[in-house]
Amino acid sequence: MTPFKVHSPHSPAGDQPEAIEKLTASIVKGNQYNTLHGVTGSGKTHTMARIIEATQMPTLIMTHNKTLAAQLYSEFRGFFPNNHVEYFISYYDYYQPEAYIPRSDLFIEKDSSINEELERLRLSTTASLLTFEDIICVASVSANYGLGNPEEYKANVQKLEVGQDYSQRALLLKLVEMGYKRNDNFFDRSDFRVNGDVIDIFPAYFEEEFIRIEFFGDEVESLTKHEYLTNTKTATLNDAIIYSVNPFVVSQSRLAKAIESIENELTARLEFYHQNEQFVEYQRLKQRVEFDLEMLEATGMCKGIENYARLLTDKEPGETPYSLIDYFKAMNRPFLLIVDESHVSLPQFRGMYAADKSRKEVLVDYGFRLPSALDNRPLKFDEFINVAPHFLFVSATPADLELELSSEVAKQIIRPTGLLDPTIEIIDSQYQVEKLHDEIKKTITKNERVLVTVLTKKMAEELATYYADLGIKVKYMHSDIDAIQRNHIIRELRLGKFDVLIGINLLREGLDIPETSLVAILDADKEGFLRSRTSLIQTMGRAARNSNGRVILFAKRITDSMKFAIDTTNERRKVQEAHNLEFGITPKTTTRSLDESLKLEEYDETALKKQRIEKMPASERKKMLIELNKAMTKASRELNFEEAIRLRDEIEKIKKL
Repeated sequence: MTPFKVHSPHSPAGDQPEAIEKLTASIVKGNQYNTLHGVTGSGKTHTMARIIEATQMPTLIMTHNKTLAAQLYSEFRGFFPNNHVEYFISYYDYYQPEAYIPRSDLFIEKDSSINEELERLRLSTTASLLTFEDIICVASVSANYGLGNPEEYKANVQKLEVGQDYSQRALLLKLVEMGYKRNDNFFDRSDFRVNGDVIDIFPAYFEEEFIRIEFFGDEVESLTKHEYLTNTKTATLNDAIIYSVNPFVVSQSRLAKAIESIENELTARLEFYHQNEQFVEYQRLKQRVEFDLEMLEATGMCKGIENYARLLTDKEPGETPYSLIDYFKAMNRPFLLIVDESHVSLPQFRGMYAADKSRKEVLVDYGFRLPSALDNRPLKFDEFINVAPHFLFVSATPADLELELSSEVAKQIIRPTGLLDPTIEIIDSQYQVEKLHDEIKKTITKNERVLVTVLTKKMAEELATYYADLGIKVKYMHSDIDAIQRNHIIRELRLGKFDVLIGINLLREGLDIPETSLVAILDADKEGFLRSRTSLIQTMGRAARNSNGRVILFAKRITDSMKFAIDTTNERRKVQEAHNLEFGITPKTTTRSLDESLKLEEYDETALKKQRIEKMPASERKKMLIELNKAMTKASRELNFEEAIRLRDEIEKIKKL
C-alpha cells in the first residue's frame, strides 16, 4: 500500500491544526461518530485530507449532489496524486424509473441515458477497491443503492501472468462470461479482439488504454498496455487482473441457481394471482419474467437485472443489499466514511428508502415485478448510519442529529487566509432584476464573478437570457444539466469566459469559486426550503472566499430565517475580525487551482452540445428549430450572410439527429 500523503503548498492554519488533532485522536480512539463544524471557506476539505493522512484509513466521501462531488473529486486528486482517488456517482444523464399509476392504468416504462464516462469511473472504483488499499472514493447518494456481491465480483476475474499457460479458447469463453464481447471491427471499451496469437482486451474501467496478450502456443509470452487511439505501447506488465464489465455479472453456477430461484418465485406468484382471480396481473408478470429468464439464460444479462439483485446475490428477503460500502468492508480493515454537507446529505439518505419502496410496491402488486424486486433498494437510514466503523460529519450548519451522535465536535471559525464572513446588504425586491444588473456591472469591472440564486429553473433560464441580451456574459446551471457539464461550466466561470452564473439549489453547499465577490439572493423573503436559515447561510458562504465578498438579499421584509442567517454571519465576522486584529492578519482572497475537468480533452463543446440535443425531447428540439429559423431570417434581413449560413447549417444538423 502506498501511504496517504497530502501534497499541498499550504500548511494547516487558523483553527485547522486543533480540529485535525482533536478529530484524529477521536477516530484513532475508536469513536464511531465525529463532526467537523466549519464555516464556509475555513478549509474543511484540507482538514479532511489531513485527517485521512493522519489516520491512514481508506476513505469514502459522500455528498448529496453531483456538482459538489465533482469538485471534491478534483480537489482530492490534487491532495493525493500518488494514491487511488476514485469517483462514484449515478451514471445516468437522464433517468426515469418505471412506475405504474393504477388510477389511470398508466405504466411508465423505465427510460434512461447512460453517460459512458461516468460508467467507466464507477467500474474503475469497484475494480480499484478490490485491488488496492490506498483508496479515496468520492461518491453521491448512488453509493447507497444496491450493487453486486463484492466477493462474487472479485471471484469472477481473469488473472494473467507472463510465463503461465492458458487455453486461448477457455480464456475467450471466460471473457464472454465476464460480459466482454468480441469486436474485431470497432474495438471499444468492454470489447476484446483476436488476431492470431494476439488477444487485445479493453477493460470496461480503463480510460485510454487496452491490454495486449501475446501467446506462444498456450504460454503468455508478453503482457503490455497500449494507447487506444495510436496503438503505442505505454507499459510492460508482469501480470494483470481483468474484472467483469458489470458488478451484477456472476459465475455460471451462481447464475443457474439465480434462474432457478426466479422460476420458483414466479411459479408461487402466478399461483397467488390465479387463486385471487387476478388474470391481468397473472399474464403481465408471466410475460415479463419469462422474457427476462430467456435473456439471462442466453446472455447472462437482461434489462432491469438489478430487480433480481437479491436472487443473484443469494440474500434473504429483507436482508441489507450489497452497496459500494460493502466493497470497503471487503478490504477487511477499518475505513472512514465522511459525510460532506451532512445537514443536507443525511436527510436525503433518510428519505431515499421510503420513496423507492412506495413506487416498487405498486409495481409488485400489479404484476410488473416479482416481490423480490422490493429488495433492490437503497440502504435504510438505520442501516447506513451503522454501516461504517468511523463517521465524520462535515458541515457549516450541522443538524441536531450529527451533534447528538458525535463524540467530538471540532469547530473551524477562523479561516487560514484571515478572510471574514461577507458583508450583507438588504435591498427592496421591487425592480430587483434591474437593481441587480447595476451591481453586476460594478462587480465585473473589477474582474470578479457573480453568483445569483433564484427560485425556479424557468426564472434562471429567462434571467440568463435577459442579461445576455444586455451584453452580460452569463450562464445558468440547474438539475437538467449533467454532472460533467456542470463541472465544465464552473471551470469556465473561474477562467473568466463568462462573469455571472445563475442557479437555484446548486449554488449552495460546497461550491468553491474564490473569484466570486458578489452573491445575490433574489426573493430572499420567500420563506421555504430554498430560503430557510440553513440555505441562506450556505448560499451566503459562497462569497466568503474573496476579500471583497459581499451578499445582497433582495427582499421586502426580514424573515426569521433571514434574521438568523444575518445574525450568525455577523457574529462570526466579529470573532474573525478580533483574531485578525490580535495577530495582525490581512485578509487574502483564497487561491485554488482549477479543478481537473471530468471529461476527456477531445470531448469538446461541440460534442457536448450534440449530446445535449440528442437527449432533448422532440418538443424542445422543435422550439429550438423555430428560434434558430427566426435568428437565420433576422441575420439575412440585416445582410449578415455568414451568420445566416452558419445558422442554416446548424438547423440542418439538428434535423438529421
